[in-house]
Amino acid sequence: MHARVTKVKAPPESVDQATQVIRDQVIPRARELPGFKGILSLANRETGDGWSATLWESKEAMAASDEAADAMRGQAIGSIEGSEVVGVERWEVTIDERA
Repeated sequence: MHARVTKVKAPPESVDQATQVIRDQVIPRARELPGFKGILSLANRETGDGWSATLWESKEAMAASDEAADAMRGQAIGSIEGSEVVGVERWEVTIDERA
């Protein structure tokens, strides 16, 4: 499994709005992409920092989704005033243990 991690900086008061954008816009579109396995989104309500990791069945599936992910990221971040993407990284998931 592989993960694309997007790091975002936004006003702290926009955490709920950002969460709703991910739920309403990003997840439904990501589910349509081949190889999508899930998403984990983290937010710090004090600083406005956020991380979202989309999970992919393979490196190839993740790479094939890059263009769509760029578009989704741009639309999502554009809908939250004062927010910016500070980085996008690609990782191999070496442990996935969820209760």
